[in-house]
Amino acid sequence: MRIGCCSNMNAMLPDGTGREVMEKIKNAGFDYLELPFGATNALSDAEFHSLVSQVEKADIPVESMNSAFPGSLKLVGEDVDEYAVEKFIKQGLMRANELGARIVGVGSGPSRSIPSGFPFDKGYDQLVTLFKRMSDEAEKYGIMVVIEPLRKAESNVINTFKEGVELAKRVDRSNVKVLADFYHMVVENENPEVLVEYSSYLQHAHFANPALGTEKERSFPQCADEWDYEPFFACLKNAGYSERLSLEAYTTDFDHDAPRSLEVMRYLSN
Repeated sequence: MRIGCCSNMNAMLPDGTGREVMEKIKNAGFDYLELPFGATNALSDAEFHSLVSQVEKADIPVESMNSAFPGSLKLVGEDVDEYAVEKFIKQGLMRANELGARIVGVGSGPSRSIPSGFPFDKGYDQLVTLFKRMSDEAEKYGIMVVIEPLRKAESNVINTFKEGVELAKRVDRSNVKVLADFYHMVVENENPEVLVEYSSYLQHAHFANPALGTEKERSFPQCADEWDYEPFFACLKNAGYSERLSLEAYTTDFDHDAPRSLEVMRYLSN
C-alpha cells in the first residue's frame, strides 16, 4: 500500500495549499503528496505554475487531491451557479492532470450540504448530476473521482461509507467511487466491515488518530496501540485494498510527528 500525506491540513500560508510542507513530506519518507484541489484551482496561472515547479523541486509525486470545492461555491440549492461550477471543474481537473493526480476526492461539506428548507431529494439529484459532470471531464484525463463521506458536523448529506456507495450507484460511472476516511467512520460509528461488503467501490482512504474529545483530535498517529486501529486495517486487507492511504491530520511538530506516523501506518498496513 502506498502511504501519502495531505499538505493542506498543516498549511500556514494564505494560499492554503500547504506548499510549505511539501519537502517535509518528502523528507519524512511518504510515497506521495495529496494536494487540495480547491485551493490549487483558486491559484492564478502564475501561482499555479510556481506550485508545479515547487512540486518538481520537492521530487514527490502528486497522486491524489482532496477538498474539491470551496464553501463559497454552492453545489446544492437554489443558488447554484452552473457556469461557475462547470468552469471550476474543467480548470481544476486540467490542473490535477498537469500535476499528475489520479484521484480527486470530493468532501467539500459546506458546498454540498443541502440548504435548510430545500427539498432533500432535489438536492440529492443535484449531487448525482454534479458527479456525472465531474465523471465526464475526469474521464478525459483518466482521473478517478471519489466521494468522501463526512461526519454530520461537516455535512448534512453522505455521512457514511455506505451512503457514499448509494450515491455512487446512482451516479453509475466507472470512474466514480468512494473514499474511506477512518476519522469520519469513527465519529459516525460506522462498522469497517462495510468496506468488505462494498469493496468494489473502495478507491481511496484517509487516516488520522481520532483522539475524540481532546485538543489533539484528528492528529498524527504516534503508536499502533493508541487507538483501536486494527479492525479498520483488517477490513482494508479483507477488501483486497492495496492502493493509497493518505494521512489527513493536524500537528504542531511536523518534523517530529510525520516520520513516526509513517512508521505506524506502514506497520498497520502490512
